[in-house]
Amino acid sequence: MGYVGCTLAGCLASQGHHVIGIDVAAGKVDAINAGQSPVAEPGLGELIQDAVASGRLHAVSDIGGELSDCDVAFVCVGTPSRADGAHDMRYIASATRSIARAMDPFRKQRLTVAFRSTMRPGSTLQLIVPQFRGVLGDNWSDVVELVYNPEFLREASAIEDFFSPPKIVVGTLDGGPCDTMARLNEGIDAPLFFTGLHEAEMTKFVDNTWHALKVAYSNEIGRICQLSNIDARKVHEVFISDTKLNISATYTRPGNAFGGSCLPKDVRAMQHIGAESGANLYVIDALLQSNEAHKAHQFARVIEGLAPGSRVLLVGLAFKNGTDDLRESPAVDMARKLLEAGYFLEIFDPALCPEHLVGQNLGYAFSVLPNVENLLVNKERAEAGDYDLIVATNRLIDTINTGNLRVVDISTIT
Repeated sequence: MGYVGCTLAGCLASQGHHVIGIDVAAGKVDAINAGQSPVAEPGLGELIQDAVASGRLHAVSDIGGELSDCDVAFVCVGTPSRADGAHDMRYIASATRSIARAMDPFRKQRLTVAFRSTMRPGSTLQLIVPQFRGVLGDNWSDVVELVYNPEFLREASAIEDFFSPPKIVVGTLDGGPCDTMARLNEGIDAPLFFTGLHEAEMTKFVDNTWHALKVAYSNEIGRICQLSNIDARKVHEVFISDTKLNISATYTRPGNAFGGSCLPKDVRAMQHIGAESGANLYVIDALLQSNEAHKAHQFARVIEGLAPGSRVLLVGLAFKNGTDDLRESPAVDMARKLLEAGYFLEIFDPALCPEHLVGQNLGYAFSVLPNVENLLVNKERAEAGDYDLIVATNRLIDTINTGNLRVVDISTIT
Protein backbone atom coordinates (compact mmCIF):
# COMPACT_ATOMS: atom_id res chain seq x y z
CA MET A 1 0.00 0.00 0.00
CA GLY A 2 2.56 2.53 -1.20
CA TYR A 3 2.16 5.02 -4.04
CA VAL A 4 1.03 2.39 -6.56
CA GLY A 5 -1.09 0.31 -4.19
CA CYS A 6 -2.88 3.23 -2.56
CA THR A 7 -3.64 4.88 -5.91
CA LEU A 8 -4.95 1.59 -7.28
CA ALA A 9 -7.10 1.01 -4.20
CA GLY A 10 -8.57 4.51 -4.20
CA CYS A 11 -9.31 4.54 -7.92
CA LEU A 12 -10.83 1.04 -8.01
CA ALA A 13 -13.02 1.84 -5.00
CA SER A 14 -14.18 5.04 -6.70
CA GLN A 15 -15.40 2.87 -9.59
CA GLY A 16 -17.62 0.90 -7.20
CA HIS A 17 -15.35 -2.07 -6.52
CA HIS A 18 -14.84 -3.37 -2.99
CA VAL A 19 -11.14 -3.24 -2.13
CA ILE A 20 -9.06 -4.74 0.67
CA GLY A 21 -5.61 -3.22 1.19
CA ILE A 22 -2.96 -5.43 2.74
CA ASP A 23 0.33 -4.15 4.15
CA VAL A 24 2.61 -5.33 6.93
CA ALA A 25 3.14 -1.72 8.07
CA ALA A 26 0.62 -1.09 10.84
CA GLY A 27 0.86 2.67 10.34
CA LYS A 28 -0.34 2.42 6.76
CA VAL A 29 -3.19 0.11 7.71
CA ASP A 30 -4.33 2.43 10.51
CA ALA A 31 -4.14 5.48 8.25
CA ILE A 32 -6.26 3.88 5.52
CA ASN A 33 -8.87 2.64 7.98
CA ALA A 34 -9.05 6.17 9.34
CA GLY A 35 -9.83 7.41 5.83
CA GLN A 36 -6.38 8.89 5.28
CA SER A 37 -3.80 8.29 2.56
CA PRO A 38 -0.41 7.10 3.89
CA VAL A 39 1.29 8.82 0.93
CA ALA A 40 1.01 12.33 -0.50
CA GLU A 41 -0.63 12.28 -3.93
CA PRO A 42 -2.98 15.01 -5.19
CA GLY A 43 -6.63 13.92 -4.85
CA LEU A 44 -5.83 10.54 -3.32
CA GLY A 45 -6.76 11.52 0.23
CA GLU A 46 -10.28 12.41 -0.89
CA LEU A 47 -10.67 9.14 -2.82
CA ILE A 48 -9.59 7.05 0.17
CA GLN A 49 -11.73 9.05 2.59
CA ASP A 50 -14.83 8.53 0.40
CA ALA A 51 -14.04 4.85 -0.16
CA VAL A 52 -13.63 4.10 3.55
CA ALA A 53 -16.73 6.11 4.48
CA SER A 54 -18.80 4.18 1.93
CA GLY A 55 -17.50 0.81 3.11
CA ARG A 56 -15.77 0.02 -0.19
CA LEU A 57 -12.24 0.07 1.24
CA HIS A 58 -10.56 -1.23 4.35
CA ALA A 59 -7.05 -2.41 5.16
CA VAL A 60 -5.52 -5.27 7.13
CA SER A 61 -1.96 -6.30 8.00
CA ASP A 62 -2.41 -10.00 7.25
CA ILE A 63 -4.05 -11.78 4.33
CA GLY A 64 -5.83 -14.35 6.51
CA GLY A 65 -9.04 -15.39 4.77
CA GLU A 66 -9.45 -12.13 2.84
CA LEU A 67 -8.86 -13.81 -0.55
CA SER A 68 -11.84 -16.14 -0.30
CA ASP A 69 -14.33 -13.69 -1.82
CA CYS A 70 -11.90 -11.81 -4.06
CA ASP A 71 -11.82 -11.86 -7.85
CA VAL A 72 -8.44 -10.15 -8.31
CA ALA A 73 -5.35 -9.77 -6.14
CA PHE A 74 -2.90 -7.02 -7.17
CA VAL A 75 0.71 -7.22 -6.00
CA CYS A 76 2.28 -3.74 -5.79
CA VAL A 77 5.29 -4.32 -3.52
CA GLY A 78 8.60 -2.55 -4.08
CA THR A 79 11.52 -3.92 -6.09
CA PRO A 80 14.41 -1.67 -4.95
CA SER A 81 17.93 -1.85 -6.32
CA ARG A 82 20.39 -4.44 -5.04
CA ALA A 83 24.07 -3.60 -4.67
CA ASP A 84 24.79 -5.02 -8.15
CA GLY A 85 21.98 -2.98 -9.75
CA ALA A 86 19.52 -5.86 -10.16
CA HIS A 87 16.09 -5.62 -8.59
CA ASP A 88 15.73 -6.95 -5.06
CA MET A 89 12.97 -9.52 -5.46
CA ARG A 90 12.56 -10.58 -1.82
CA TYR A 91 9.27 -8.66 -1.40
CA ILE A 92 7.84 -10.21 -4.57
CA ALA A 93 8.75 -13.69 -3.33
CA SER A 94 7.31 -12.99 0.12
CA ALA A 95 4.03 -11.58 -1.23
CA THR A 96 3.67 -14.52 -3.64
CA ARG A 97 4.17 -17.07 -0.86
CA SER A 98 1.66 -15.25 1.33
CA ILE A 99 -0.97 -15.35 -1.41
CA ALA A 100 -0.28 -18.99 -2.23
CA ARG A 101 -0.56 -20.06 1.42
CA ALA A 102 -3.80 -18.11 1.85
CA MET A 103 -5.40 -19.68 -1.23
CA ASP A 104 -8.18 -22.23 -0.97
CA PRO A 105 -6.88 -25.14 -3.12
CA PHE A 106 -10.48 -26.17 -3.80
CA ARG A 107 -11.61 -22.73 -4.89
CA LYS A 108 -14.31 -23.02 -7.59
CA GLN A 109 -13.45 -19.82 -9.48
CA ARG A 110 -9.87 -18.92 -10.29
CA LEU A 111 -8.32 -15.93 -8.52
CA THR A 112 -6.63 -13.55 -10.95
CA VAL A 113 -3.28 -12.57 -9.40
CA ALA A 114 -1.91 -9.50 -11.17
CA PHE A 115 1.64 -8.33 -10.50
CA ARG A 116 2.24 -4.60 -11.04
CA SER A 117 5.76 -4.29 -9.59
CA THR A 118 8.57 -3.67 -12.07
CA MET A 119 10.67 -6.80 -12.48
CA ARG A 120 13.05 -8.18 -15.06
CA PRO A 121 11.79 -10.34 -17.93
CA GLY A 122 11.48 -13.96 -16.82
CA SER A 123 10.64 -13.17 -13.19
CA THR A 124 7.03 -14.34 -13.43
CA LEU A 125 7.96 -17.75 -14.84
CA GLN A 126 11.22 -18.25 -12.94
CA LEU A 127 10.29 -16.88 -9.51
CA ILE A 128 6.53 -16.52 -9.15
CA VAL A 129 5.26 -19.68 -10.86
CA PRO A 130 7.55 -21.96 -8.76
CA GLN A 131 6.20 -20.31 -5.59
CA PHE A 132 2.61 -21.13 -6.53
CA ARG A 133 3.53 -24.63 -7.70
CA GLY A 134 5.50 -25.32 -4.51
CA VAL A 135 2.55 -24.44 -2.27
CA LEU A 136 -0.47 -25.44 -4.38
CA GLY A 137 1.02 -28.33 -6.39
CA ASP A 138 1.23 -28.96 -10.13
CA ASN A 139 -2.43 -28.01 -10.61
CA TRP A 140 -1.89 -24.49 -9.22
CA SER A 141 -3.26 -22.91 -12.40
CA ASP A 142 -6.66 -24.48 -11.68
CA VAL A 143 -7.15 -21.91 -8.91
CA VAL A 144 -4.79 -19.07 -10.00
CA GLU A 145 -4.90 -17.04 -13.20
CA LEU A 146 -1.49 -15.38 -13.31
CA VAL A 147 -0.98 -12.08 -15.17
CA TYR A 148 1.59 -9.31 -15.29
CA ASN A 149 0.03 -5.84 -15.48
CA PRO A 150 2.66 -3.06 -15.36
CA GLU A 151 1.55 0.35 -14.13
CA PHE A 152 2.25 3.62 -15.94
CA LEU A 153 1.48 6.06 -13.12
CA ARG A 154 3.41 9.28 -12.67
CA GLU A 155 3.58 10.60 -9.14
CA ALA A 156 1.63 13.86 -8.69
CA SER A 157 -0.67 12.88 -11.59
CA ALA A 158 -1.30 9.23 -10.69
CA ILE A 159 -5.10 9.45 -10.48
CA GLU A 160 -5.36 11.10 -13.88
CA ASP A 161 -2.98 8.46 -15.27
CA PHE A 162 -5.08 5.65 -13.81
CA PHE A 163 -8.25 6.80 -15.55
CA SER A 164 -6.48 7.99 -18.70
CA PRO A 165 -3.36 5.82 -19.13
CA PRO A 166 -1.16 5.88 -22.25
CA LYS A 167 -1.82 2.15 -22.64
CA ILE A 168 -2.89 -0.95 -20.73
CA VAL A 169 -0.62 -4.00 -20.93
CA VAL A 170 -1.60 -7.43 -19.64
CA GLY A 171 0.84 -10.32 -19.91
CA THR A 172 -0.56 -13.85 -19.66
CA LEU A 173 0.89 -17.34 -19.70
CA ASP A 174 -0.26 -18.00 -23.27
CA GLY A 175 -0.25 -14.41 -24.50
CA GLY A 176 -4.02 -14.51 -24.95
CA PRO A 177 -6.80 -12.35 -23.47
CA CYS A 178 -7.73 -12.29 -19.79
CA ASP A 179 -11.47 -11.74 -19.37
CA THR A 180 -11.15 -10.52 -15.79
CA MET A 181 -8.62 -7.81 -16.67
CA ALA A 182 -10.60 -6.83 -19.75
CA ARG A 183 -13.75 -6.34 -17.64
CA LEU A 184 -11.81 -4.46 -14.97
CA ASN A 185 -10.60 -1.94 -17.57
CA GLU A 186 -13.95 -1.44 -19.31
CA GLY A 187 -14.69 2.23 -19.83
CA ILE A 188 -11.03 3.32 -19.83
CA ASP A 189 -10.09 4.85 -23.16
CA ALA A 190 -6.62 3.48 -23.86
CA PRO A 191 -5.02 0.87 -26.15
CA LEU A 192 -5.27 -2.56 -24.50
CA PHE A 193 -2.51 -5.06 -25.26
CA PHE A 194 -2.52 -8.74 -24.30
CA THR A 195 0.98 -10.17 -24.62
CA GLY A 196 3.19 -12.93 -23.33
CA LEU A 197 4.62 -12.49 -19.84
CA HIS A 198 8.14 -11.66 -21.02
CA GLU A 199 6.91 -8.94 -23.37
CA ALA A 200 4.77 -7.36 -20.66
CA GLU A 201 7.67 -7.41 -18.19
CA MET A 202 10.00 -5.83 -20.75
CA THR A 203 7.52 -3.03 -21.52
CA LYS A 204 8.14 -1.19 -18.26
CA PHE A 205 11.93 -1.39 -18.67
CA VAL A 206 11.75 -0.04 -22.21
CA ASP A 207 9.52 2.84 -21.08
CA ASN A 208 11.53 3.83 -18.01
CA THR A 209 14.96 3.62 -19.63
CA TRP A 210 13.56 5.68 -22.53
CA HIS A 211 12.21 8.32 -20.14
CA ALA A 212 15.58 8.40 -18.35
CA LEU A 213 17.35 8.71 -21.70
CA LYS A 214 15.16 11.65 -22.71
CA VAL A 215 15.84 13.48 -19.44
CA ALA A 216 19.61 12.86 -19.53
CA TYR A 217 19.92 13.68 -23.23
CA SER A 218 17.91 16.89 -22.90
CA ASN A 219 19.96 17.99 -19.91
CA GLU A 220 23.20 17.42 -21.83
CA ILE A 221 21.85 19.62 -24.63
CA GLY A 222 20.78 22.16 -22.01
CA ARG A 223 24.27 22.23 -20.49
CA ILE A 224 25.84 22.85 -23.90
CA CYS A 225 23.37 25.66 -24.53
CA GLN A 226 23.93 27.23 -21.13
CA LEU A 227 27.71 27.12 -21.45
CA SER A 228 27.59 28.42 -25.06
CA ASN A 229 25.15 31.29 -24.47
CA ILE A 230 22.43 29.58 -26.54
CA ASP A 231 18.74 29.93 -25.68
CA ALA A 232 17.87 26.40 -24.55
CA ARG A 233 14.15 27.19 -24.41
CA LYS A 234 14.12 28.22 -28.08
CA VAL A 235 16.07 25.09 -29.03
CA HIS A 236 13.57 23.02 -27.05
CA GLU A 237 10.64 24.79 -28.71
CA VAL A 238 12.00 23.90 -32.16
CA PHE A 239 12.81 20.34 -31.11
CA ILE A 240 9.35 19.47 -29.76
CA SER A 241 7.58 21.02 -32.76
CA ASP A 242 8.68 17.94 -34.71
CA THR A 243 5.93 15.54 -33.61
CA LYS A 244 6.56 13.34 -36.64
CA LEU A 245 10.12 12.29 -35.78
CA ASN A 246 10.82 13.55 -32.26
CA ILE A 247 7.68 11.83 -30.97
CA SER A 248 6.77 13.63 -27.75
CA ALA A 249 7.55 16.62 -25.58
CA THR A 250 7.26 14.66 -22.34
CA TYR A 251 10.57 14.31 -20.42
CA THR A 252 12.49 16.31 -23.02
CA ARG A 253 12.58 19.73 -21.36
CA PRO A 254 16.08 20.54 -20.05
CA GLY A 255 15.88 20.98 -16.30
CA ASN A 256 16.60 19.04 -13.14
CA ALA A 257 18.19 15.60 -12.98
CA PHE A 258 15.91 12.56 -12.98
CA GLY A 259 15.19 10.77 -9.73
CA GLY A 260 12.37 9.08 -7.85
CA SER A 261 11.57 5.44 -7.23
CA CYS A 262 11.48 4.20 -10.84
CA LEU A 263 13.95 5.63 -13.35
CA PRO A 264 17.25 5.23 -11.43
CA LYS A 265 16.58 1.68 -10.23
CA ASP A 266 15.22 0.50 -13.57
CA VAL A 267 18.21 1.91 -15.45
CA ARG A 268 20.49 0.01 -13.03
CA ALA A 269 18.49 -3.15 -13.57
CA MET A 270 18.67 -2.73 -17.37
CA GLN A 271 22.46 -2.30 -17.04
CA HIS A 272 22.57 -5.55 -15.07
CA ILE A 273 20.56 -7.33 -17.77
CA GLY A 274 22.84 -5.92 -20.47
CA ALA A 275 25.99 -7.00 -18.62
CA GLU A 276 24.66 -10.53 -18.17
CA SER A 277 23.57 -10.81 -21.80
CA GLY A 278 26.66 -9.18 -23.31
CA ALA A 279 24.45 -6.68 -25.15
CA ASN A 280 26.91 -3.76 -24.65
CA LEU A 281 24.34 -1.11 -23.72
CA TYR A 282 26.67 1.89 -24.06
CA VAL A 283 23.97 4.59 -24.11
CA ILE A 284 22.05 3.11 -21.18
CA ASP A 285 25.30 2.59 -19.25
CA ALA A 286 25.96 6.32 -19.60
CA LEU A 287 22.56 7.48 -18.28
CA LEU A 288 23.30 7.43 -14.55
CA GLN A 289 26.77 8.84 -15.09
CA SER A 290 25.27 11.67 -17.15
CA ASN A 291 22.61 12.22 -14.47
CA GLU A 292 25.27 12.52 -11.75
CA ALA A 293 27.23 14.93 -13.95
CA HIS A 294 24.10 17.03 -14.28
CA LYS A 295 23.64 17.13 -10.50
CA ALA A 296 27.22 18.38 -10.18
CA HIS A 297 26.59 20.97 -12.90
CA GLN A 298 23.45 22.23 -11.13
CA PHE A 299 25.29 22.51 -7.82
CA ALA A 300 28.11 24.51 -9.45
CA ARG A 301 25.49 26.76 -11.01
CA VAL A 302 23.78 27.33 -7.65
CA ILE A 303 26.91 28.27 -5.67
CA GLU A 304 28.51 30.40 -8.38
CA GLY A 305 29.37 33.69 -6.69
CA LEU A 306 27.79 32.58 -3.40
CA ALA A 307 29.91 33.53 -0.39
CA PRO A 308 30.87 30.79 2.09
CA GLY A 309 28.38 30.41 4.92
CA SER A 310 25.55 32.10 2.99
CA ARG A 311 21.92 31.50 3.96
CA VAL A 312 20.07 29.37 1.40
CA LEU A 313 16.39 28.37 1.11
CA LEU A 314 15.70 25.24 -0.93
CA VAL A 315 12.12 25.24 -2.26
CA GLY A 316 11.01 21.67 -2.98
CA LEU A 317 12.75 18.59 -1.55
CA ALA A 318 10.61 15.73 -2.91
CA PHE A 319 11.50 14.51 -6.37
CA LYS A 320 8.23 15.94 -7.71
CA ASN A 321 6.03 18.77 -6.49
CA GLY A 322 2.90 17.64 -4.62
CA THR A 323 4.35 14.34 -3.36
CA ASP A 324 6.43 13.38 -0.31
CA ASP A 325 8.63 10.91 -2.21
CA LEU A 326 12.29 11.60 -1.37
CA ARG A 327 13.74 8.44 -2.93
CA GLU A 328 16.75 9.45 -5.06
CA SER A 329 15.38 12.99 -5.34
CA PRO A 330 17.94 15.31 -6.97
CA ALA A 331 16.83 17.98 -4.49
CA VAL A 332 17.97 15.77 -1.59
CA ASP A 333 21.41 15.52 -3.20
CA MET A 334 21.44 19.31 -3.67
CA ALA A 335 20.59 19.79 0.02
CA ARG A 336 23.34 17.40 1.08
CA LYS A 337 25.90 19.18 -1.13
CA LEU A 338 24.93 22.60 0.23
CA LEU A 339 25.26 21.41 3.82
CA GLU A 340 28.60 19.70 3.16
CA ALA A 341 29.87 22.92 1.54
CA GLY A 342 29.12 24.81 4.75
CA TYR A 343 26.06 26.81 3.74
CA PHE A 344 23.22 27.54 6.18
CA LEU A 345 20.23 25.70 4.72
CA GLU A 346 16.48 25.71 5.28
CA ILE A 347 13.92 23.82 3.20
CA PHE A 348 10.33 24.61 2.29
CA ASP A 349 8.16 21.69 1.11
CA PRO A 350 4.64 21.61 2.62
CA ALA A 351 3.98 18.04 1.39
CA LEU A 352 6.69 16.72 3.69
CA CYS A 353 6.08 15.61 7.25
CA PRO A 354 9.06 13.58 8.56
CA GLU A 355 6.98 11.55 11.01
CA HIS A 356 4.80 10.34 8.12
CA LEU A 357 7.70 9.05 6.02
CA VAL A 358 7.62 5.24 5.82
CA GLY A 359 9.51 2.33 4.27
CA GLN A 360 12.18 2.96 1.66
CA ASN A 361 11.20 6.63 1.56
CA LEU A 362 12.03 6.96 5.27
CA GLY A 363 15.29 5.03 4.92
CA TYR A 364 16.54 7.10 1.99
CA ALA A 365 15.59 10.43 3.54
CA PHE A 366 17.37 9.86 6.85
CA SER A 367 20.40 8.12 5.32
CA VAL A 368 21.14 11.16 3.15
CA LEU A 369 19.72 13.95 5.36
CA PRO A 370 19.62 12.60 8.92
CA ASN A 371 18.55 16.00 10.31
CA VAL A 372 15.87 16.67 7.68
CA GLU A 373 13.20 17.47 10.29
CA ASN A 374 15.36 20.34 11.58
CA LEU A 375 15.74 21.85 8.12
CA LEU A 376 12.06 22.16 7.19
CA VAL A 377 10.35 25.54 7.57
CA ASN A 378 6.76 26.69 7.01
CA LYS A 379 5.57 29.18 4.40
CA GLU A 380 5.63 32.12 6.78
CA ARG A 381 9.27 31.47 7.64
CA ALA A 382 10.17 30.85 3.98
CA GLU A 383 8.72 34.20 2.94
CA ALA A 384 10.14 36.13 5.89
CA GLY A 385 13.61 34.57 6.01
CA ASP A 386 16.65 36.72 5.26
CA TYR A 387 18.20 34.48 2.59
CA ASP A 388 21.14 35.17 0.33
CA LEU A 389 19.77 32.74 -2.25
CA ILE A 390 16.61 30.76 -2.97
CA VAL A 391 16.98 27.54 -4.95
CA ALA A 392 13.84 26.37 -6.77
CA THR A 393 13.73 22.67 -7.68
CA ASN A 394 10.20 22.66 -9.15
CA ARG A 395 7.09 24.82 -9.57
CA LEU A 396 6.50 24.95 -5.81
CA ILE A 397 8.41 28.23 -6.08
CA ASP A 398 5.28 29.77 -7.68
CA THR A 399 3.38 29.40 -4.39
CA ILE A 400 5.57 31.69 -2.30
CA ASN A 401 6.49 35.37 -2.42
CA THR A 402 10.25 35.62 -2.93
CA GLY A 403 10.31 39.43 -2.96
CA ASN A 404 13.57 40.81 -4.30
CA LEU A 405 15.65 37.85 -3.20
CA ARG A 406 17.88 36.12 -5.73
CA VAL A 407 16.34 32.92 -7.09
CA VAL A 408 18.12 30.19 -9.03
CA ASP A 409 15.60 27.89 -10.71
CA ILE A 410 17.23 24.50 -11.40
CA SER A 411 13.97 23.00 -12.69
CA THR A 412 14.70 24.54 -16.07
CA ILE A 413 17.75 25.50 -18.12
CA THR A 414 17.60 28.76 -20.06
